[in-house]
Amino acid sequence: MNKANSSQERMEKMLSLTKRRGFVFPSSEIYGGFAAVYDYGHYGALLKNNIRDAWLKHMVQLRDDVVGLDSAIFMHPTTWKASGHIDSFDDPQIDCRVCNTRMRADHILESFGISADKATLEFINEELDKLRAEKKLKCTNCGSTDITPAKRFSLMVKSNLGSPTDALSEENVVYLRPETCGGIYLEYKNTLDSTRMKLPFGIAQVGKAFRNEIVARQFIFRTREFEQMEMQYFLHPSEMDQKFNEWKQTRWNWYLDYGIPEEKIHWYKHEKLAHYASDAYDIEYNYSILGGFKEVEGIHARGNWDLSQHSKFSGVDLTYFDEKRGEKFIPHIMETSTGLGRQFLMFLDNAFVEEELEGGDVRTVLKLDKRLSPIKAAIFPLLKNRPELVEKAQSVYKDLRESFMCEFDDNGNVGKRYRRQDEIGTPYCITIDFETLENDTVTVRDRDTMKQERMNISDLKTFILTNIN
Repeated sequence: MNKANSSQERMEKMLSLTKRRGFVFPSSEIYGGFAAVYDYGHYGALLKNNIRDAWLKHMVQLRDDVVGLDSAIFMHPTTWKASGHIDSFDDPQIDCRVCNTRMRADHILESFGISADKATLEFINEELDKLRAEKKLKCTNCGSTDITPAKRFSLMVKSNLGSPTDALSEENVVYLRPETCGGIYLEYKNTLDSTRMKLPFGIAQVGKAFRNEIVARQFIFRTREFEQMEMQYFLHPSEMDQKFNEWKQTRWNWYLDYGIPEEKIHWYKHEKLAHYASDAYDIEYNYSILGGFKEVEGIHARGNWDLSQHSKFSGVDLTYFDEKRGEKFIPHIMETSTGLGRQFLMFLDNAFVEEELEGGDVRTVLKLDKRLSPIKAAIFPLLKNRPELVEKAQSVYKDLRESFMCEFDDNGNVGKRYRRQDEIGTPYCITIDFETLENDTVTVRDRDTMKQERMNISDLKTFILTNIN
């Protein structure tokens, strides 16, 4: 029975668990925190890396048509001029003149049922004026009606690579990349020239991106510094429909394979598209802690706009000669893009369970897919004050950790250790007791069923490897 019902209640419990167990910490907390920036602790970093590795495995290792890349965060500033980010990557901002709270004007309009997706600033201000005249436009923080007109708020994070004491001029301005696909486009030609790849093929990478959000809330769902997992698939335009549908199915199946129930995800089709796009879908997950379906991954048919722009601004020919077709063209691009933090939150949300046990006790457990669990096995000596048990447990621990992530735990009684490992999501707890000293068998306890079985130490590694891969 799941006892955490409301979104707010589940969010509070999730926040408590992630901090208490070392998954996620507020950044710079000793200085009062830093808005919309988070640090991942020991277990959080392990879980995040496991999600990343699972994505890379299915995207690159198990495919012959996708290669990897790790492009730099800093790129030539003209990159972002060519892509349109400098001129048009922004959100409409309004401010409360009383308490100085910043708000997104499009979100305010949407709360009144007015769609502002990709709307012009002129349209947004006209709609705001109507609400203002009706005394409906109010600050979300203090309730004041003294609200500024909407203005453009650039999402680009600007920096410089000259001396920090120099005045910031256009000559030394650089931008922290707002998305990772830019580096893929810039390395398309080098990748093609240095590998044996032929169209259609993809380039995948995981990396940091940065956005100067007006309002960044909802824990790690929307942050100013985040990691993206993106794949750009280059192809002939005639192949777009087929490959688009194939990749939709491939990405959908990936979520199911890693334990996300089909009823918790759905497709959202974009009706209003970017000028360069011909189709766009999002996979949305029903976040119980956020109160509904929200985007975790986008799949987009981008046309050849990106490579055309970079070819135009750089002067480098990015056309591809297809020998079979006898045709020269600029490849079209099909993109899959997902946020690692959003996936992290999705897997936590899906795995977080509170179970009522016999006697009324409640057990909190993260029922993560075992391949993603931060720790695969925890090894306990039954008693920490018996050197022979501790020595044997240490020996088992050191042997198993060569093959997968393990943890040695002798703090508190075994029951408390079970509860601690349940909250971390550890699939197996192995107890070394006095019988172990007699016949080399141990007790293995399963996280999900809580059932225990005796097993020979020599069988442990094979048993766990079989069940976590």
